[in-house]
Amino acid sequence: MSLRPLNVLLIDDHAVVREGLQSILEATGEIVCTQRQSAEEAIALIASSAPLDVVLLDISLSGMSGLDALADMHKLRPNLPVVLVSMLPEEQYARRALRLGAAGYLCKNTVSTEVLRAVQTVARGEIYLSHFVTQQVARSGDEAQPRPLHETLSNREFMILRLIGEGKPVGVIARQLNLSVKTVSTYRTRILDKMKMSNNYEIIRYALQEGLIE
Repeated sequence: MSLRPLNVLLIDDHAVVREGLQSILEATGEIVCTQRQSAEEAIALIASSAPLDVVLLDISLSGMSGLDALADMHKLRPNLPVVLVSMLPEEQYARRALRLGAAGYLCKNTVSTEVLRAVQTVARGEIYLSHFVTQQVARSGDEAQPRPLHETLSNREFMILRLIGEGKPVGVIARQLNLSVKTVSTYRTRILDKMKMSNNYEIIRYALQEGLIE
């Protein structure tokens, strides 16, 4: 047992999710949680050298996304383990998260024991992988397995693909990501080119078929 409680930072823009995670983790009596509702607030806390052992970071935040925030967090504190959390199933994000340096990936509908296990595992300096993710990572090394088209996208392109898939217009996406409409339109053009598509309808259909949207 640790001589002091583990300090876990919870980052999610939904208070009910933060409160639920905090209740699960603090019920052990060995974990203390701090909450932040945006990536920007969390990065400021991390930059302040606050005592932190583990970060649970939601991917789909308003403003800066969890994927973008992960890179900034690593620059500030390379040894601070970050577990990415999403409503999306593991097969859509886990490998991308691990490639970016995440210490693990959790789906929000994971049982409470799994959340606790993930925090304890990464706090020991290990990578947290569920059995499903372990299988997916193993298969990713098989060159005979074709890569889904969306895995060719950059992180920003992938986030915009998902937002278009949710039916959001360019102006709304621009406000949500704090980008200009022109920049989002440029990303959309790149996505269509890489995905060999011609319009938003095809993006929406693909996102639905691949389970990329909640």
